[in-house]
Amino acid sequence: MQIRTILRILGLLVALFSVTLLPPAVLAYFYKDGGGWAFVASFVLSLVAGLLLWWPNRKAQQELKTREGFVIVVMFWVVLGSVGALPLMLPDDYTLSVTNSMFESFSALTTTGATVLTGIEELPHSYRFYRQQLQWMGGMGIIVLAVAILPLLGIGGMQLYRAEIPGPMKDSKLTPRIADTAKHLWFIYLGMTIACAAAYWLAGMNMFDAIGHSFSTVAIGGFSTYDASMGHYDSWVIHLICVVFLLIAAVNFSLHFAAYRGKSIKAYWQDPEFRALLAIQGAIGLITVLTLWWKTDAPFSTAWIDGIFQAASISLTAGFTTANYSVWPLFLPILLIFASFIGGSAGSTAGGLKVIRVALLYRQGKREISRLIHPKGVFSVRWGKRALPDRVVQAVWGFFAAYALLFVLLMLGFIATGLDDYSAFGATAATLNNLGPGLGSVASNFQAVSDGGKWIAILAMLFGRLEIFTLLVLFSPAFWRD
Repeated sequence: MQIRTILRILGLLVALFSVTLLPPAVLAYFYKDGGGWAFVASFVLSLVAGLLLWWPNRKAQQELKTREGFVIVVMFWVVLGSVGALPLMLPDDYTLSVTNSMFESFSALTTTGATVLTGIEELPHSYRFYRQQLQWMGGMGIIVLAVAILPLLGIGGMQLYRAEIPGPMKDSKLTPRIADTAKHLWFIYLGMTIACAAAYWLAGMNMFDAIGHSFSTVAIGGFSTYDASMGHYDSWVIHLICVVFLLIAAVNFSLHFAAYRGKSIKAYWQDPEFRALLAIQGAIGLITVLTLWWKTDAPFSTAWIDGIFQAASISLTAGFTTANYSVWPLFLPILLIFASFIGGSAGSTAGGLKVIRVALLYRQGKREISRLIHPKGVFSVRWGKRALPDRVVQAVWGFFAAYALLFVLLMLGFIATGLDDYSAFGATAATLNNLGPGLGSVASNFQAVSDGGKWIAILAMLFGRLEIFTLLVLFSPAFWRD
């Protein structure tokens, strides 16, 4: 294990992360509404900590292998999530407890969007911007992780594309090509963010809110600068803009990369996961709209935009709200929560199991039924124009089994901390799927959850963001043997 090399990289990451604490400090000075001291102090502390990790190990530049890759990926989220909590826990007029600070920071960086805060619009502009900025950085981290790194470790939904998509990374070890890949992904991500902010601004948001909401929209995070979330804006245009950019961000970024490199949009429609994503979103949106129109007194002009917005926001694991969906009639709250289990595409900023895994589980189920009817027949699971090897299908089943077991254990943990069954189910789905809002007492925020429950939620967010196996492998004794 190249410990010194790992420490050098972590030191660089922390030092670079410290720079992101300066924009909120500048905003605090510009608006003169408080919060500046905490960000300046956090900048100094994190910069010093990063340099202390980097300087003694600056000459350790050995080549990284798969095992070191797992450690760096996990430490990236754990260390930056902890450092990101510093401004929230340092003493000033807006100090949170250590637990709440860690919860808010990890929720932002994993783009979960769950919160313990109320009265958000009364906070200084620096804190409101910082929460949005954390989500934006977490979203970019997810893209680099999913498209450039996890395929090298042999895990994650993106490995299914390596033989079909002209993927940015196909090597067996970490190489300098990751830098080139990350650069192109940054350009795409930044371009989407600028376009989203411009659309929000033209639709009526002020510049501060437009930038903040573009951060959390493109990251599919769900944080807002208002307690009422997107419901603060009584504008169907703004809500529709949000839906459009959520769908764009939920598409596999390898497809964006391929379209950008090939200067053609054909790659999108040729991809079966993209078509499945649109079909699923269309079906969920249609069911939600028709049920709202049928079972409530809302006119169709209201039902269609609320239904489409909540269907996209919840099922794609953003968590923005325009209405309290948890009190909607019939099966709608449960339908939307279950839809979040599917999430978006692999290699996107969305959470959940990912569309490709759900589609392959469905096709594997069809194959088993065909085998029962025709015991001597030979059937394969196809994805696009190719038959997938059994090891890929087995990996999907293994992921689903681990996900189901982990869901049960986390839900039992939430119940043990005092949540009722319904709320515990909602809290587990909200955190493991990186969704944000849940059901019952956690439908709007996590203030009702005990400190122990919040630490369970943090663990669930990490498991969901790191594709489960990335974190589980570190608990294997074999991993640490030389």
